[in-house]
Amino acid sequence: MQWKASTLALLISTSIVSPASFSAQSTDNIAPEASTGLTKQNLVKGKEWMIASANPYASEAGAEMLRKGGNAIDAMVATQLVLGLVEPQSSGIGGGAFLVYWDAKKQDLTTFDGRETAPLAVTPQLFQDQKGEPLKFYDAVVGGRSVGTPGTIKLMWDTHQKLGKLDWKTLFKPAIKLATEGFIVSPRLAKLVDNDQEFLQRSPVTKAYFFNQDGSPIKAGQQLKNLQYANTLEAISEQGAKAFYQGEIAEDIVNTVRNETSNPGVLNLIDFTAYQVKEREPVCAPYRQYAICGMGPPSSGALTLGQIMGILSHYPISNMGKDNVQSWRLLGDASRLAFADRGKYIADSDYVPMPTQGLLDKNYLEQRAQLLQGENALVETTAGSPPWSHANNYALDEAIELPSTSHFSIVDNERNVVSITTTIENGFGSRLMVRGFLLNNELTDFSFRSHVNGIPIANRIEPGKRPRSSMAPTIVMKDNKPYIAIGSPGGSQIIGYVAKTLVAHLDWGLNLQQAIDLPNMNNRFGAFEIEKDTPAEAWVPKLEKLGFKVQVKELNSGVQAIKLQENSLIGAADPRREGKVITK
Repeated sequence: MQWKASTLALLISTSIVSPASFSAQSTDNIAPEASTGLTKQNLVKGKEWMIASANPYASEAGAEMLRKGGNAIDAMVATQLVLGLVEPQSSGIGGGAFLVYWDAKKQDLTTFDGRETAPLAVTPQLFQDQKGEPLKFYDAVVGGRSVGTPGTIKLMWDTHQKLGKLDWKTLFKPAIKLATEGFIVSPRLAKLVDNDQEFLQRSPVTKAYFFNQDGSPIKAGQQLKNLQYANTLEAISEQGAKAFYQGEIAEDIVNTVRNETSNPGVLNLIDFTAYQVKEREPVCAPYRQYAICGMGPPSSGALTLGQIMGILSHYPISNMGKDNVQSWRLLGDASRLAFADRGKYIADSDYVPMPTQGLLDKNYLEQRAQLLQGENALVETTAGSPPWSHANNYALDEAIELPSTSHFSIVDNERNVVSITTTIENGFGSRLMVRGFLLNNELTDFSFRSHVNGIPIANRIEPGKRPRSSMAPTIVMKDNKPYIAIGSPGGSQIIGYVAKTLVAHLDWGLNLQQAIDLPNMNNRFGAFEIEKDTPAEAWVPKLEKLGFKVQVKELNSGVQAIKLQENSLIGAADPRREGKVITK
């Protein structure tokens, strides 16, 4: 997609002045500053290249490729391979990913869809009991039933074949070395294993890896080797993607999914043969002088984020600031309206007609913004009626998307930009392990119901379909150039994490680190979620007074962001995880 100055000017012109009837007088002097309990992170400044990922080992692997003269795609491959080893609960080669990419030479923005696909043998009843009722979530997740066709290896292979510089084998060396010699188990990984003991012990193979010989879970500080993963990577480094999608690795995955679990799935070898990465046009939404660009369907990330920001553009949120409860009301209820549309309309557009343009239509977003006039919370939110030539009507989705996943951002010395969000869905995915890596449970991102009162659900499961996602790898454009590469893990809360960070930086003037550190306050489905053990808890009575239901809970974002300036780069990592920014 070629970004012309006139195109961006047209996008930016769609921001409309705030409704005259809006009152922004109510200011409460309670600043939800960063929690003192978070790991301290500082802004990192560089000139030539930069990588920000969720784990120091992974950041170092990517940095090693950049030091060797590799580009952002080379660094992406090396980083992902190490992430699958050191934080296997979040992503890996048994899962999928979305990649937003800026090609500096071509001045072209594009996206690559490496999302998992439903097996061709699925039926609408896959996640229903004998009475046609949805299964309980973990009854569906744990085991082979939830496993979709992995896309990460194909994504890395296809993009490297097209855009990479270094030799394919070189990209595997850091992960193979770490897997062979061992890495130090982080406190985060150890804690998550301890919390998930019941499910991780159901598969003997998975139990053997995450538990010691005495039956105790692995501990922080312990050295952990994964020779099976090293062998798997050796094969893929030698033979490319076909080592994963053809032959013994694919056969072992299918065998595990279908035969070695009490909750078998329907994945087959034909699903591996048929799998394709899809290059898609980015979805871009105007915001002030920026264009916020990201992944379109099957992700809801860019559309829902774009709707939130588009609705906010009608209000003077910049002048109101972060210390005004009305700023948070607007952000929360704009999100509720966007999520209402998300639940009804957004799914894999290869299978379901979708009002993609209508959801970002300037007149439609102005109508939605008008609903936020006044000073109190919306009593209820429903999906709107965006401009759309198609006649289909859809029932509301019931899919559950729990927080796991990982995000990293990369800028190389040619100013190519990678923003990638990668996942195996729930923490530790299906809990099934094959050849040293975990398999995803991505199929549970589909709605467990296919219809409601005879009306189809857009995000219902179908053969070969990609489940809807909330992953929101984003590149913010300014003056026809990348300005920020950003994203986060966190299930359907991802969208709110990214929106908060962008508003804090673009509107409230916080630097990237301050914007990420700002306590998370999300509203998806009606309840305002407030980050536990942070000063944001002081907002609870104020929000309740406006009519919101409030939930105080852990909101464990993992935002990794890089800002591109004329002669420098500025990076920031989320203190809630183990992220690290490396630069030159």
